[in-house]
Amino acid sequence: MIKTIFIRSLFFLSLVMVILACQNEQKKPRIPMPVTDLSAVSLIPKPVKTIATNSAFALDQFTAIYTSKSATGFDKVGEFLAQKIKEKINLDVPVNQESTNTVDRVIYINQSDSLELNTPEAYQLYINQDSIILNANTSEGAFRGIQTLRQLVPDVSNDTLAEQKIWPIPSGKITDNPNFGYRGAMLDVARHFFSVEDVKKYIDLLSYYKFNSLHLHLSDDQGWRIEIKSWPKLTEIGGSTEVGGESGGFYTQEDYKEIVRYAQERYMTIIPEIDMPGHTNSASVSYPFLNGNGKTPKLYEGMQVGFSTFDTRKDTVYAFIDDVVREISEMTPGPYFHMGGDESHVTKKNDYIYFVNKVEKIVQKHGKRMIGWDEIANADIDSNAIAQWWASEENAKKAVAKNMKVIVSPAKKSYLDMQYDSLTKLGLHWAGYIPVDTAYQWTPEDYGIPKENILGTEAPLWSETISNIEELEYLAFPRVIGYSELAWTKPENRNWEDYKVRLGDQAPFLERNNVNYYHSPLIDWKKSKYTYETIEKD
Repeated sequence: MIKTIFIRSLFFLSLVMVILACQNEQKKPRIPMPVTDLSAVSLIPKPVKTIATNSAFALDQFTAIYTSKSATGFDKVGEFLAQKIKEKINLDVPVNQESTNTVDRVIYINQSDSLELNTPEAYQLYINQDSIILNANTSEGAFRGIQTLRQLVPDVSNDTLAEQKIWPIPSGKITDNPNFGYRGAMLDVARHFFSVEDVKKYIDLLSYYKFNSLHLHLSDDQGWRIEIKSWPKLTEIGGSTEVGGESGGFYTQEDYKEIVRYAQERYMTIIPEIDMPGHTNSASVSYPFLNGNGKTPKLYEGMQVGFSTFDTRKDTVYAFIDDVVREISEMTPGPYFHMGGDESHVTKKNDYIYFVNKVEKIVQKHGKRMIGWDEIANADIDSNAIAQWWASEENAKKAVAKNMKVIVSPAKKSYLDMQYDSLTKLGLHWAGYIPVDTAYQWTPEDYGIPKENILGTEAPLWSETISNIEELEYLAFPRVIGYSELAWTKPENRNWEDYKVRLGDQAPFLERNNVNYYHSPLIDWKKSKYTYETIEKD
């Protein structure tokens, strides 16, 4: 089957090459390529299989990109690749252009019907001296494949190979598909607010490492961050504060739609979270009838948790929730709505169960699948709901017993807001210190949850101690890069000694993109011509 698909791809490529050859009276002689080793390139996440053929594709001014024309989204993937090549090496590569200009080499992004590509994100790369063929059944798979191709493009050209600049891409074949279909990160924009541009930058960086979900924690005791037109005081009052007394902020519905659009272009699903029935002070101070803890709500700028709750027995509370879920769901094309559900310490157990059951029905009414933190497994919810395991292994096992899917996010391993060590000034350590090796050296499948019940993994970043993009990046990078491999790469292909070398080679990419990453002493960071001053909050 692989041979059949390869021959078919070559047939389409040959048609392109024949047309190109007819446009040029004289064909230039083939440029001698250096000896390469595709299997030694520092790709993250590591692909399923890599076979090196020890030559190279000569990316240069005579290269063009072509895509399957009838395949939805493939042309956009080609344009995205051309844009990223331009940003990286300042080379203009035309996409699907009929031109009289000389074209000697082709990158062909092909829609395949191969049964070997048995998941939506699977892809194959065939790289030889004159052509690169990227096969994928879907545009999503093609998009994942071009992230690998982006990593194969060298930072600098090899001017000794030809009169013009050449960027040699190692030749061979890569076969790849993800270990988990859900590969997420979470950003808390409630404790501290982050701008649309900050979120976009995070999306760009995550998509480069093949993440496909970004969970936004949009409400908490300290702030409400999403405009709800039917309840305007949520942002007027509840959005006015954040931890430490700063001014807060919120996303208008147009802002949120722009984040969703931007994420969609990168094949990333936005998952909105409205945390309830606890973590609800910002909502209750905006509309006091929601409050169920018996105290007069006031704006809150601290870091303690567990003191707030909705009044779970009041019908008007559920009318409010229905409006919130409806407005957010109408703007969110993804299948999920996260209802929080954690640390609701002052909500009585029976009231909590009653509340979660009611909210699940509201979420389903608006066409979404409910996610909640692992505490929701104690309610009488159906197997369609998803539990996000962060604290209680017992709750995770209750979810499995109900045949629910589980997102694996154990705080002791995957929380990005934990300090690297005792000297780290940013972050917390209530779940322990998480240095770069600890973040990578664990296996989600080995925590007692059957593989068939694991939806995927997620790396949450809570924002009590961070207030700007530089601080966000300091805690997230490089650990989130390791989480990408834990979610994408099969366990047998994961190895710390190998990974730490590949991680060190990510420095040029991070510095070129002005990422304020933590320079872990455990990693031998590759020297780069790019410099960026690291920032750590005093």
